[in-house]
Amino acid sequence: MFSRLHSDIQCILDRDPAARSKWEVLTCYPGLHAILLHRMSHGLWLRDMRWLARWISQFSRWLTGIEIHPGARIGENVFIDHGMGIVIGETAEVGDGCTIYQGVTLGGTSLTKGAKRHPTLGRNVVVGAGAKVLGGFTVGDNAAIGSNAVVTKPVPDGATAVGIPARIIQAEDQSRREEAAAKMGFSAYGITNSDDPLSQAMKGLIDNASSHEHQIALLWQAIEHLSSQRRGDECVPADAQTKESFEAEKLTQLVGK
Repeated sequence: MFSRLHSDIQCILDRDPAARSKWEVLTCYPGLHAILLHRMSHGLWLRDMRWLARWISQFSRWLTGIEIHPGARIGENVFIDHGMGIVIGETAEVGDGCTIYQGVTLGGTSLTKGAKRHPTLGRNVVVGAGAKVLGGFTVGDNAAIGSNAVVTKPVPDGATAVGIPARIIQAEDQSRREEAAAKMGFSAYGITNSDDPLSQAMKGLIDNASSHEHQIALLWQAIEHLSSQRRGDECVPADAQTKESFEAEKLTQLVGK
């Protein structure tokens, strides 16, 4: 029991830069208190002491502002940051190493008793403040749920879900766009939110510009090949733009920091 408590405290110290000491975490972090009380209520729930389990859950809700049904399954090293307004339903499952911020709902969309109505979070999932994850599906390992997102369908491993309703952004798509943007000296994602309309427009422009850049490179290769075969006249027009003019700093100012 004490080793598990030590692990719970240490995971908070590792993930929260505001945490200064173990004593502060033990006495002042409602997320830790909610998890400790939930373990007690969950144990009673599994032993069919349902009323007492629900009473402890209600007491925890009154004390911490975090409502966890005693039937929910919470893994190891789960960090509930701030926690006010969090609701975790009866059939929800939270994997090891998850981080959940304030205002999150792990809710159900079915009224069928005994059914899997609430979501399952894999390992190391991060759920942003105010997000609503609704339904009996799975959020994959190492996935991220953006703040205020409304998720109603499964999220693959390592993906990010943002928006209302949530759209799935694959990790490889995100990194591919960042790599293309870096080559041009400009990144839309360091200054705008991934779900912002302006950011979405920039994603399309970056994808398009990356494709055009490749085609232009092929054209220049063809022109150079023709130039090497022809002697005398130059194939390249005098007004051809042979230098890049991508004004990253100007775009940054227009988009805003």
